[in-house]
Amino acid sequence: MTQLTPRPCAQPWQDAGDVAPPLPRQDPITQLPIVILQPHSRCNCRCVMCDIWQITTKQEIAPEAVERWLPEWRTLGVRRVVLSGGEALLHSRLWDMCRALRDADIGITILSTGILLRRHAENIVRYCDDVVVSLDGPREIHDGIRRIPGAFDKLSDGIRAVRAADASGSVHISGRSVVQLANYRQLRATVAAAHETGLDRISFLAVDVSSDAFNRPDGWQPAQIARTALAVEDLVVLMAELDALEQDNRADFESGFIAESPLKLRRRLYQYFSALLGSGDFHPIECNAPWVSTLIETDGTVRPCFFQPPLGNILDSGSLDAVLNSESAIAWRSGLDTHRNEICRKCVCSLSLRANDSSYPA
Repeated sequence: MTQLTPRPCAQPWQDAGDVAPPLPRQDPITQLPIVILQPHSRCNCRCVMCDIWQITTKQEIAPEAVERWLPEWRTLGVRRVVLSGGEALLHSRLWDMCRALRDADIGITILSTGILLRRHAENIVRYCDDVVVSLDGPREIHDGIRRIPGAFDKLSDGIRAVRAADASGSVHISGRSVVQLANYRQLRATVAAAHETGLDRISFLAVDVSSDAFNRPDGWQPAQIARTALAVEDLVVLMAELDALEQDNRADFESGFIAESPLKLRRRLYQYFSALLGSGDFHPIECNAPWVSTLIETDGTVRPCFFQPPLGNILDSGSLDAVLNSESAIAWRSGLDTHRNEICRKCVCSLSLRANDSSYPA
C-alpha cells in the first residue's frame, strides 16, 4: 500500500459505505496527484511472473529531463512520484533525480526488489518517505519465485539497514505479495515473513496473466499462464487458506498490518482466479487511474496505467499536458467503461483515489 501521506492506518474489515467519494473523472486533466515513473529499464531479479528481466539493453530517464518537466508537474499539482521498474535502484544517477523532486516538494515512493536496499539505505532515507518491496513468501518460496539465491536474506538485511539509517522513523516500508501458483498456499506464512522482516504492512494482489504489461508485448501463451495461475483444483485450497488467514490473523486485519479486508482479499484473489477459469465473473472495479495518475516509461511512453495502451510519448510531444490532453487521449478516456473494458475487467491492481484519501494501491 503506497501512500500519499505514508502512515499505516487500520483498514475496515468490510468495504465502508461512508468513505469519501472517488476523485472525479474530469477532462481535460488539470490536476494530476500521482506520476509513476520508470527511471531504469532493467531489473535484478528473474521472477517467474514477469519478463522485465529479459530486457538486455539499459535505458534510463535522465535527471535533467525530469527537471525540465517539473514546472509543468507543479502546475498539475503532482504530489507524489512513484519510482517503479525494472529496478529503480539500478539507475546510475537516481539520487540526482530524487533531489530535484524533493526540492519541488514532491513526495517519493520507491518500488524495489529489496536486493539493493542496504547499498542505498542512507539516500533512501534522505529522499524517499515510502518504500514498497516485493515479498513473495517465506525464505525458500520467495527465493524460488525471484530465482535469486539469497534474495530473502538480502531483502531482510536491506530493511534493517534502512531502519538503522532512519533515526526519525519517517520512512514507511511496506510489502507487496503477488499471489500465484507457487505461493497461494502460503498467505499466512507470507504475513509471518512480513513481520519477520520488519515491514509496516503487507498487501496482496493476484498475478497478472492477461495483459501485455511487464515486457510481454504479445501476452502470454497458455503454457506460460499455467505456470503461474491457479487451476480449478487449487481454488478450494485457496479459499481454505483465506479462511484460515482471517481466523488466525484477525489482529493483523484489525490493525491494518494486512492492507486489505478479508472480503477484499476474497474478491481480489479467489474471485479473480475463479473468473480466469470461467467460473463466474470478475469483481467489477471502480478505477479513476487515467484521470488522477499517469505512467511514464523509460523511453518516454506515456500510459494511463500499467496495463492500458500508450497515449503518446512525452519526449516527442514536449510535455505531459500535450499527451494527456490531446484529442485522442480525451476521446479514449471518455469511452472508457471500467466495467466493460476487457483490460479493466481483469485488472489485478485498480486505483480509486478518493477525496481526502491518504493512500492508494501501488
